[in-house]
Amino acid sequence: MASVEVSLKDVMTSVEGALGAAVVDYSSGMALGTLGGGKDLDLTVAAAGNTDVIRAKVRTMELLGLSGQIEDILITLESQYHLIRLVTGRSGNGLFLYLVLDKSRSNLAMARHQLKRVEEQLEV
Repeated sequence: MASVEVSLKDVMTSVEGALGAAVVDYSSGMALGTLGGGKDLDLTVAAAGNTDVIRAKVRTMELLGLSGQIEDILITLESQYHLIRLVTGRSGNGLFLYLVLDKSRSNLAMARHQLKRVEEQLEV
C-alpha cells in the first residue's frame, strides 16, 4: 500500500507526459495532495471543479437508472488529456485521482493502465 505522496510521485514518474496529479476528496472538493501543475494549471482549483463533474455524472447515472460504478472520466482538450479515476476499496471511498497529460507526449492507454495500478495501491 502507498501513501498519497508516494502515489502521486509514482504516477508522475511512471506516466509519460504527466503535467500534474492530485488525490481529491469529492465530498468536500479538497485536494489531499498535489504534485506538478504550475501557473497555468492550478491543481487545487481543478480538484474542486472536477468534484462537480463527478457529482453531475453520479446524479445523471441515478436519474437514468444505470447500475455499476464509474471507473474513469476522460476530458480531452486541444493539447491535454484530463483523467479522473475514482478510487475504490475500503480506504478510498469518496476519493478520486486526477491526472493531467500533455496530449502530444502521452499514451492514453498506458496512462489509464498506470493510473489504475496506482489507484489499487493507494492507502489513505
